[in-house]
Amino acid sequence: MIVIIDCGMGNLQSVVRAFERIGAAARASSAIADVEAAQRLVLPGVGSLAHGMEALRAHGLLPLLRQQVLERRIPVLGICVGHQMLTRMSEEGNCDGLGWVDGETTRFRFAAPQPVLKVPHLGWNTLRRRRDCALLDGIPEDACFYFAHSYKVTCDDAATVAATADYGGEFVAVLHRDNIFGTQFHPEKSQAHGLRVLRNFVGHGS
Repeated sequence: MIVIIDCGMGNLQSVVRAFERIGAAARASSAIADVEAAQRLVLPGVGSLAHGMEALRAHGLLPLLRQQVLERRIPVLGICVGHQMLTRMSEEGNCDGLGWVDGETTRFRFAAPQPVLKVPHLGWNTLRRRRDCALLDGIPEDACFYFAHSYKVTCDDAATVAATADYGGEFVAVLHRDNIFGTQFHPEKSQAHGLRVLRNFVGHGS
């Protein structure tokens, strides 16, 4: 069972339905028993990072998630805000993240000679592969994915960066370290290529 952690953010059912479309059993839950039994974990998706972290604390999930991900090595996928939650800290709410990857989340800022772009970064964008990553198996180089975010991830360890995208400068679009994956884009909103990413996540390590 794939458990999408219910942090009280956004429409989790769109993520559940995307997994169901590829034939994977998934549910949205914040119940400790479900998280303990999960074979895959997903951190969504839409809303405030600070709110998401507070929801994890309120449900008593932080120690369990660390055990599942860092000790038991259960595969986890962070999507959009969930991707940002994997980092040490975020400027959004000036709060700590989970700290599972060595990186930070900062707001988009543009300075000359860069063009000043609208924030949030909203719409379709391509990726630039930085290294092989199981999430991107079978994805063509010119594939587009759907982004909707005002904050971006930077990683101190280049080996963690699987792909970048450009919006007035590069940012981490896909991160991967061991059993930990993150996508700044929304796979559930990225049509066939997004479903392939989710299928690759389901198949990783199985």
